[in-house]
Amino acid sequence: MLLAACSALPSSEKHARICAATQAPTRWTALFHLAEQHGVTCLLHQALSTLDEVIPPTEMRSLSQRYQANLHKALLTARELIRILDSLDSLSIEVMPYKGLALAESLYGDLAARQSGDIDLLIHVRDLPRIKASVLNFGYTTNLKLSAKEEQAYLISGYECSFDGAAGKNLLEVQWALQPRFYAVDFHLDGMFRRAVSVTVAGREMKTPSPEDLALVLSVHAAKHMWTRLIWICDIARLVELPGVDWEWIASQACTLGISRILRVTILLAHRLLNASLPAAIKNEILNDHTARDWTRSIGEKMMDGSIIDFESWNYFRSMMRLRERLSDQAKFLWRLASTPGPSEWQSIRLPEPLLPFYRLVRLWRLVARLLRI
Repeated sequence: MLLAACSALPSSEKHARICAATQAPTRWTALFHLAEQHGVTCLLHQALSTLDEVIPPTEMRSLSQRYQANLHKALLTARELIRILDSLDSLSIEVMPYKGLALAESLYGDLAARQSGDIDLLIHVRDLPRIKASVLNFGYTTNLKLSAKEEQAYLISGYECSFDGAAGKNLLEVQWALQPRFYAVDFHLDGMFRRAVSVTVAGREMKTPSPEDLALVLSVHAAKHMWTRLIWICDIARLVELPGVDWEWIASQACTLGISRILRVTILLAHRLLNASLPAAIKNEILNDHTARDWTRSIGEKMMDGSIIDFESWNYFRSMMRLRERLSDQAKFLWRLASTPGPSEWQSIRLPEPLLPFYRLVRLWRLVARLLRI
């Protein structure tokens, strides 16, 4: 039922599939819990709210309460996002919301249609010190305590700085890259800022990545998490249906970045699980990538059986490497994984700052120790 509720099918066909699914006994509490896990409670509510005949009133009230709780959170998050953007605008600092509420508005046309999470801002790395000072001034705190030398190194090896706010932990994440460096997908954020489009969230206009950039960003983000949440596939299904998207440019950029297979797997998952269209401009190359089709089948099976993925395991890192279609990118991923230290290495052992380069050896030692425990 959850797949039918989230599908890209016309309303009449979607409703018919939901009604057919309710012919068998439905464990509503389990369904709602699964929707929460996959971040699609709002889409489930949207699909069931006009089908009074298929859901008991008490269960509909429970689902509506979940929806209303998300709406309340979305409005509070929108207020906080606007407060942060206004503060940074006053300092002439350019930032770009790209997930959460901005994504809900740009793909779903409704900030309440997608479960609200934290605030994600893309930034220029040069602005990080001023951004930190600004958000710390109005109540945010960060747990990332680094020396000046460590912070310089982290700006190269890392990609984000998280802040806790009054409304919760990790409420704000500012990112100067889209993934840690070892994933070896080197997006050019300056170009992304130039191609940005406008979206209005709670009456406030703001910049967000273009649909073309979003297709690449969302695909890489979903792949990083091995496509374990349905909402990430729903986002792609919505994006595929947008008019005027330049899929030839997207395919060309994916090739340049070495993520063509990741893009194809993501689109195929949206097609197979949610009946999304295949973009006509790249349909043949998607269907002719037999390796991508094998990945799609395997990922879909794992999603259905609820397999748990250990994101610190060698199997995960090997999968990330195998998803890349070029040997050079696989080698780059492996080299960076083994040789790029980060906060966990700096906190595991304290070395004098002149010995900071030796943290590469600490990183390698920790990876080998992890492998030996397998």
